[in-house]
Amino acid sequence: MRILISGSTGFLGTALIGALAGEGHAVARLVRPGTARRNAAGDRAQIVAWDPAGNQFDAAAAEGADALLHLAGASIADGRWNAARKDLLRTSRIDATRHLIGALAKLQRPPRVIVAASAIGFYGDRGDEALTETSAPGNDFLAGLCREWEAEAARGADFGARVVSLRFGIILAAHGGALPRMALPFKLGAGGRLGNGLQWMSWLTLPEVVHIVQFALATPQLTGPVNAVTPNPVRNAEFTRVLARTLHRPAIFPAPAFALRLALGEMADALLLASQNVMPSRLADAGYHFLRTDLAEALADAFRK
Repeated sequence: MRILISGSTGFLGTALIGALAGEGHAVARLVRPGTARRNAAGDRAQIVAWDPAGNQFDAAAAEGADALLHLAGASIADGRWNAARKDLLRTSRIDATRHLIGALAKLQRPPRVIVAASAIGFYGDRGDEALTETSAPGNDFLAGLCREWEAEAARGADFGARVVSLRFGIILAAHGGALPRMALPFKLGAGGRLGNGLQWMSWLTLPEVVHIVQFALATPQLTGPVNAVTPNPVRNAEFTRVLARTLHRPAIFPAPAFALRLALGEMADALLLASQNVMPSRLADAGYHFLRTDLAEALADAFRK
């Protein structure tokens, strides 16, 4: 299979390129024209120039790809959500996806499978409600962002593609994503629960992400939104205890909700205090077998690597 990958330089993209190439797939990385040469150094993947802001797309290089793995988007947690940051988050997801799907639609042979990133932020803060792919979206900024992001990816169905939007939970990896930031206070001896600690956290490991993507690419009956989480969410207080035990550190300094909101603003409610008890119903229905479902084992694995 020949697979186009956007967002290939992130920690998810890097892991997936190695895994997919190791399976014998031909990987083509979608990158900005000005960075293609530098990024290509020592990289076996083909380069396809793509710049949504500049309305550029190398159609000839993309022609004949079997699948698109769409991961591109500015980091949700890399800056306070002021007006400018929100605009960047929207542009890098919604506008970029609209441009990419539109460009692919013009190919003589567009990809037949699209696996696109989304997030469980789609559901907003839902307390103890068990959330499946049929649950309604939330009503905050992140929920709206995910909803529109998925809608743009779903336009791939107009040219006959099977579109899967993976709603990722918290990805546990010691070298990227949320876990290093979550672990830092514990390593400094100042870790503790967030807010009241009752909020549900839905998670998966980085190897699980790779496995789910591979499954989504290869499973014809899987389509639409898919919750990419383990079937064992935990409350923040439990996550805190397990993380502290894994790092051999105390967990005695809770972070009050008001302090988190003061420091991070709106982002604190969406990313740290929101409760999302998410079930991977469509993966289960499709016969997916999880690699790791025990949080203690997952965290031990993450910090061993």
